[in-house]
Amino acid sequence: MTTLMMSEDETMLQDAARGFLDDAAPVSHLRGLRDAGETHDANLWGEMAAMGWTGVLVPEDAGGSDMGHAAAGILAQEMGKTLVTSPFLSTAVIAATALRQVATDRSKAALGQIAEGKVIYALAIDEGHKHDPDATALQAVADGNGFKLTGSKGFVVDGANADRVLVLARAEAGLTLFDLPADRDGITRTANAMIDARDAAAVDFADVEATGDDVVGTVGDAMTVLQPALNAGQAALAAEMAGLAAGAFGMTVGYLKERNQFGIEIGRFQALQHRAAHLWCETEVTASAVRNAGRVLDEDIDNATMAVSLAKARATDTAKLAVIEGVQMHGGIGMTDAFDMGFYMKRARVAAEWLGDYGYHAERVAAARGF
Repeated sequence: MTTLMMSEDETMLQDAARGFLDDAAPVSHLRGLRDAGETHDANLWGEMAAMGWTGVLVPEDAGGSDMGHAAAGILAQEMGKTLVTSPFLSTAVIAATALRQVATDRSKAALGQIAEGKVIYALAIDEGHKHDPDATALQAVADGNGFKLTGSKGFVVDGANADRVLVLARAEAGLTLFDLPADRDGITRTANAMIDARDAAAVDFADVEATGDDVVGTVGDAMTVLQPALNAGQAALAAEMAGLAAGAFGMTVGYLKERNQFGIEIGRFQALQHRAAHLWCETEVTASAVRNAGRVLDEDIDNATMAVSLAKARATDTAKLAVIEGVQMHGGIGMTDAFDMGFYMKRARVAAEWLGDYGYHAERVAAARGF
C-alpha cells in the first residue's frame, strides 16, 4: 500500500530546499526579474544544478542524482511557495523523463548535460488554445533520410531561453518526437509576455531539417516516450501549484493575525476563521494527492494517469481557491501590484492552463474510472 507519509530523507530534502529558496529566491526575486524584464536567472539555475536538483530524475550513470518523482514533487512544491521562476519543470522533469525512456548514447549525453545544468529544454507540443497532443498538426514530411518540419507551436514554456526543444510533429507513420537545437535554421521564436512573468514563446518551424538521430524513440510512436514525460510534468506542476496554495495561505493567515479592525485582529472574526480553516483542509488534501502522484510515478510510471490527473485537477482547484480567498481577505491591498498576492493569482491562472486544465484532467480521471 502506498504511504503518504514523508520519509526522513524527504523531510530533510524539503527543509534544505526551503532554507535555500527562502534566501535565494523569495517572491521579491520574481518581482525583481519582472521589473528588469527578465524571465531567467542563470545563477540560480547553476546553484540548483550544484545541489543536484537539475539531475533529480537523471540516472546516476548519466551523472544525475536520480532521486525520483516524489523528490521532484517536493522540490517543485517548495519552489511554488515562493513562485520560483526556473526551467526546472520543462528541463529537469519533462525532458529528463522523456530522454531516459530511450537507451541511446545521445540521450545519455543529453541527460548528463541536464544534470550539470548546462542545457535548458522546452516542450513544443500545443498548437491550439488548450492542451491536446492528439490534435498536433505540425508536419514532419519525409525528406531523403530525414524530415522537414513545418508548422507552429504556441505556449512553449521556457521557449525563449531554451537551448533545445522537444517538438511533437505528425509524420506519415504518426506522431513523432524530435529533439532539436533551438537555433536550428528555420526555427523562429517569439517571446510572449506572460502575466506571471514566466518565460514562454511561440515557435514557428519553416522547413526545418531533422535527421533520424533527432528522433526521440521511434517514428510514429511518440507517445510511448512522451506520455510518461507528460505525466511527470503534470505531477510536478500539480506539486508547484500545491506549494503556491500553501504560500498564499501562509501569507493570508499572517495578515489575519496582524490586521486590526474595531480594536482586534481580524483573524478573531469567526467567519474568517471558518474560511481559513476550510482553505487549510483543501491544501492538506491536495498535498496528499500530489504526494500520491509522485509515489505512483516512482512505482509504475506507465499506469499513473489517474493519480497524476487527480493531483493536477485538485491542485488547480485549490490554487484558485487559495488566491481568491487571499485577495478577498486582504481587502483592497490584495488587488495592488505592490502586494505579492497578485503574483500568486497570476501564477495560479497560468499553471491552470499549462499541460491540461481542470476539465482535461477531470475527463482523464473519469475515463480511468470507466465513466
